[in-house]
Amino acid sequence: MTAQKDYYEILGVARDADDAALKKAYRKLAKKYHPDTNAGNKQAEEKFKEVTEAYAVLSDKEKRKLYDQFGSAAFDETAGPSGAYNYSGAGPDGSRREYHFEGSNVNVDDILKNIFGGGGFDGSSFQNANFSGSDFRNADFGNGFGGFGGRGGRRRNYQENGTDLHSEITVSFDEAVYGCDKILNFSSPDGSSAGSTLKVHIPAGIDTGKTIRLGGKGMPGTGGGRTGDLLLKVNVQSKPGIERKGMDIYTTENIPFTTAVFGGETMVQTLYGKVMCKIRPGIQPQTKIRLKGKGIVSLKNPNVHGDQYVSIQIQVPKNLSEEARRKLKEFEAACRNGKNEAA
Repeated sequence: MTAQKDYYEILGVARDADDAALKKAYRKLAKKYHPDTNAGNKQAEEKFKEVTEAYAVLSDKEKRKLYDQFGSAAFDETAGPSGAYNYSGAGPDGSRREYHFEGSNVNVDDILKNIFGGGGFDGSSFQNANFSGSDFRNADFGNGFGGFGGRGGRRRNYQENGTDLHSEITVSFDEAVYGCDKILNFSSPDGSSAGSTLKVHIPAGIDTGKTIRLGGKGMPGTGGGRTGDLLLKVNVQSKPGIERKGMDIYTTENIPFTTAVFGGETMVQTLYGKVMCKIRPGIQPQTKIRLKGKGIVSLKNPNVHGDQYVSIQIQVPKNLSEEARRKLKEFEAACRNGKNEAA
């Protein structure tokens, strides 16, 4: 016989505890007994399984309803090898009762009469059916006996995968471009301790809105189900002077007025160092120069990069000497004469 489990007592909550109280109690105990912080501690491992089982039942409205009516017998094998059966739950008058049935042949109708009262189970094919111990454990009761499953009725071993957890992480522009490792600090749900830390690798080239999946770092599963994952949504901070569009970046470069007129070279800062760019004579403001492969690396292929587009701005001199002003006037006059001759 399997001992009855008081899930409310295991979590340390009242029987009328709401979802928030259940979650808070579970997270506190799960944190305390989690295998990651209790390596090699078998007792802690068992306690962790126990509180996880309790929360899995009480956090599910249908399962909690079954538990409140039938106790943990609704979820555990309670039949002994000799054909003995135990049931703990509400009797016909609503009070909690314990029932015990044994023998090599157990009459299902008698069991249901004792538990539910009245004229037995609804279904003529089951009125006088006899089952041996093993048959009873696997009997199909349709929709009538809630403790042994729903439609189709066979008793089920409840197995659920753990739920995924969601969080966010903010990284600088450079950390997103070049990649880095970040340490995340998780606080205890009740604020009583510093919690734990987790090292996360930020891949080079990641952009805002992308998600990093950390396998097995979510809520634990029950009944052998897998542990959920932790999903980190990434937010990338902006950087002055650089605009990002996908894998391409856009910058601005100021050049002297004379360089714009006569052409020449200018030094441009890229993500990977400085490069010398040629400026053709007569370049106009807002002209964009493409620097191939100087953009952001691809998340899928480290050999692929975006481009950098440099927008040219022309510096207009503010303080001119008298000689410079005279020369510019001569330049202006020469340009005007050239237009008149062309006309």
